[in-house]
Amino acid sequence: MTNSVHDAREALGARLRELRRRSGLTGRALARLAGWHESKVSKIEYGRITPTDADIRAYCEQTGAVDQLADLLATLHTIDTAYVEWRRILGTGLQRRQQKALKLEAEATAIRDYQPQIIPGLLQTAEYAEAKLRRGMEFHQVPDDLDAAVSKRMERQRILYQRDHRFHFVIAEQALYTTVGGDAVMRGQLDRLAAIIGMPRVTLGIIPVDAEALVVSTNFAMFDNRLVMVESTAAELTITQPREIATYGRAFKLLAGQSAVGENARTLIRKAIDARGR
Repeated sequence: MTNSVHDAREALGARLRELRRRSGLTGRALARLAGWHESKVSKIEYGRITPTDADIRAYCEQTGAVDQLADLLATLHTIDTAYVEWRRILGTGLQRRQQKALKLEAEATAIRDYQPQIIPGLLQTAEYAEAKLRRGMEFHQVPDDLDAAVSKRMERQRILYQRDHRFHFVIAEQALYTTVGGDAVMRGQLDRLAAIIGMPRVTLGIIPVDAEALVVSTNFAMFDNRLVMVESTAAELTITQPREIATYGRAFKLLAGQSAVGENARTLIRKAIDARGR
């Protein structure tokens, strides 16, 4: 479980603890009224376990705070969906996740994407996308819908040409050298990146390999200032808490400030293409 999810669970527990204290109930008294073991109250209130819908209802009923039930349940359900394992997301194949990405991108007007190892999905060639998605399919052992998934990823890229959207991609120079699909695929992908530079409403920055490590981060994508998606090895994390979104915003600003853009970025790309030629 990520720190972010644990923090959210603790925050919910603190709200429930405040309801109990305002009502004048001790933890032992609440447990007795709800029919729980008395240790359950402290576990919920300090984020050691996630309460169920029934637990939230019991808190609201026993503390006279039924008017807060809907909001508390919404908070609980946000925690439930914040951390979702890939085996659940990809259980029916890869296309479903691509469709989700398409919807998120369509709803945002400003997208910021940081990738330390690979090329962002919206900038991938079909050959690069196929090779990357194939490895993901094999690793997570999910149903083979590769062709449909690649097609959907390519469909997502239409949004790059919509006037009401702005994109800022920041990648580490390492992403230019991480092999996906072999040298021929990589040369095509690097050519595509070079062509992206100067495209209206799209900024591409490349952080040189010798840049100082001001921020150490996994990949993340920001959709306006309302949502951040983080992909880990085992799961996908959805962040909606304003304080955390602001932290990612500061991180992106620092990373972008270190990146080469325009002709300087093209120079790094040509260097990577030359290395593939050798």
